[in-house]
Amino acid sequence: MQNQSPKIAVFSTKNWVIQAFDEVNKNHSFEPSYFEARLDKKTAPLAAGHEVVCAFVNDKVDAKTLEILKTQGIKLIALRCAGFNNVDIEKAQELDIAVVRVPAYSPYAVAEHTLGLILALNRKLHKAYHRVRDGNFALDGLMGFDLHQKTIGIIGTGKIGQVFCQLIKGFGVRILAYDKYPNEELKNLGIEYVELPKLYQQCDIISLHCPLTYETYHMINEYAIVAMKPGVMIVNTSRGPLIDSNAVIEGLKKGKVGNLALDVYEEEEALFFEDLSEKVIQDDTFVRLQTFPNVLITAHQAFFTKEAVHNIAETTFANIAEFFKTGKSANQVIPVGK
Repeated sequence: MQNQSPKIAVFSTKNWVIQAFDEVNKNHSFEPSYFEARLDKKTAPLAAGHEVVCAFVNDKVDAKTLEILKTQGIKLIALRCAGFNNVDIEKAQELDIAVVRVPAYSPYAVAEHTLGLILALNRKLHKAYHRVRDGNFALDGLMGFDLHQKTIGIIGTGKIGQVFCQLIKGFGVRILAYDKYPNEELKNLGIEYVELPKLYQQCDIISLHCPLTYETYHMINEYAIVAMKPGVMIVNTSRGPLIDSNAVIEGLKKGKVGNLALDVYEEEEALFFEDLSEKVIQDDTFVRLQTFPNVLITAHQAFFTKEAVHNIAETTFANIAEFFKTGKSANQVIPVGK
């Protein structure tokens, strides 16, 4: 179709991104340029002279950014992530800029991290580690609960949700699931699909594994929390805006939410993937969340395994190669209804 060795402007790069991309590029011979800056309307001019922009989860590929990229000659937005809620897909189509993504890289990475968060938060492993380091061997305040015979709610049973179902089932739990498109394989494993009200009312732990859409934005809100069991544990390793942070803070204050584990946060783009240890965090809501003893936060690292990072690089480059060879990609994002 076009140039088989396109120039790629890679935004939001870290050393691990460069290492993975350079390794996979040995099979492609593309021409990547690495920019540490996040992509937005201010940094978009850096893409001048390239044909492809490679973006990550917290890059802002809105209408204004896309308009600037169009003037730079960009033909393709290659997302190195599964979600595409940070891209104005309709505007991209209007400007004839294709968008591709990495729909699956390692569902095991995210599902295993989810399980790790539950175990660490429940058994206070993070607190116990620091206590022992300080020579404090008391057990007060470290009591957890058996997962065995608890009811686990899983919202979203795509590839990651399915793997998490299989992992958590080994603890001898009852699993309730919600998804607009139930998974028959999981039904055969004894997973019970229910509507959200029933899931909220009966589950001891609720884990989110759904994409961010208009329908799922702030799905965990004041009303959802009121419907939940007292002391519920909520876990989010999917997308930050699924949870209304202010609502969950109120739930924590009242004791309705007993534990909260987050690998994502709705305003994370100003925080995550950066070293801010010598700076004052300006996000008051995030700082407030950190004050609760029953909240455990990791900085969007659930995906971060060697296997997943390699698969992301491999699929990203394969998407680019396929697009410049055929003019389209199997992982292309098409606007709804098109």
